[in-house]
Amino acid sequence: MDSRIYGLENEFGLIFSAREKSSIPLERILGYLFEGIISNSWSSNAFLPNGARFYQDTGCHPEYATPECDNINDLVIYDKAGERILEASLILAERRMMEDGIIGDIFIYKNNTDSAGNTYGCHENYLVARHIDFWRFSERLIPFFVTRQIYSGAGKVQRESGKTFFSISQRSQHINQKISCSTTSSRSIINTRDEPHADAEKYRRLHIIVGDANMSEFTTYLKVGTTALILQMIEDGYPVRGLDLDDPVRAIKEISRDLSMKKTVKLENGKSLTAVEIQRIYMELVQNYLANRDKDDIAEDIMDKWEFVLNKLEETPMELSEYIDWVTKYDLINSYRSKKGCDWDDPRISMMDLQYHDIKRDRGLYYLLEREGLVDKVVEDEEVKHAMEYPPQNTRAKLRGDFIRIANMKNRSYSVDWTYLKLDGYGEETVLCMDPFASYDRRIEKMLLHLTYSR
Repeated sequence: MDSRIYGLENEFGLIFSAREKSSIPLERILGYLFEGIISNSWSSNAFLPNGARFYQDTGCHPEYATPECDNINDLVIYDKAGERILEASLILAERRMMEDGIIGDIFIYKNNTDSAGNTYGCHENYLVARHIDFWRFSERLIPFFVTRQIYSGAGKVQRESGKTFFSISQRSQHINQKISCSTTSSRSIINTRDEPHADAEKYRRLHIIVGDANMSEFTTYLKVGTTALILQMIEDGYPVRGLDLDDPVRAIKEISRDLSMKKTVKLENGKSLTAVEIQRIYMELVQNYLANRDKDDIAEDIMDKWEFVLNKLEETPMELSEYIDWVTKYDLINSYRSKKGCDWDDPRISMMDLQYHDIKRDRGLYYLLEREGLVDKVVEDEEVKHAMEYPPQNTRAKLRGDFIRIANMKNRSYSVDWTYLKLDGYGEETVLCMDPFASYDRRIEKMLLHLTYSR
């Protein structure tokens, strides 16, 4: 696969359950969480020694943005590392709150909706070539993103018009436009935000807000991997024709409600295809495109998993409970329903829907399944543990992470962002780092030597 910079941003749901009559504002809970992540600081926006960014988003949501990754495996690792960092902070926050006389439990959920019907996002970021016409690029991608949910959805117990049912995707019901600049009011399939944090004449950032937050490593790997191959194919000028949807916003909602995978959606050319059929056309286009390129183990692995999943979705979707989030959750909840004889609108079902996404590993239902060996893992736990502290070694994140770690060790103040570093008291220079692929910079190496040997 061609070299590319990837990033994931996850906004997490936050609940505090007090063990006494009076509760405290979530803003204060966030303060304790931030204190656990950012040493001796109550800041609500900071970069971490692993190169990632942790901050407070609108609505009291803790948000974790992975460091820049140049391969999909690293992205999965650093996405999981974000969960582990928050889990560790949760435990520390509860301990410090208890010392302050505040007794209760903090719950953090890697999901996309709350009980009031609000939604918060999982945003994917892909660095793409600037020379590509964005609007034509987007039109070719929209049918892919509308149908990708059949293997990337996280699943949701949903109530609508007095009926409770299970849907494939949490975000699909909140998408209102094909293309827009908003991530809150008019959420779209393609978002026009363009902050490449790189040479703007060479790159733009494709900011995707339509996807669900995933607990499954397999699902994250497949979601990002298939998207990366589609992007590479389109960037190389390979034609994608005849897949434009008649009404993409309507289609994304209809597909989310169809667990059978049999419902068709209408295309602009008058044809009607299922989501699996549309995904299969994209897959075959990529297969033909890759046939004329050198062998690539990662691309082949993604293609094998893509074909495996589509075949199962078409024939026996429930056999994917080991791999795909929405199927895993549906199978778990449906088994409970059969055992207890309860309907979808039973409060216990809503609780299970939420508990699937609990990031605390001794409490979350996804991690219960993982402990029992019932879900497929893509990365090793030791890799995730290492990624909690150390940045990827092949991108700009290494410069940032190493700088932050040493500056913190030396108790030196500094300023840092995605594209610059500045050490207070070290001249007036702000070091710009505009190449996200660069893991070495002579100026920063000199600064780190100064930090390392200073007293």
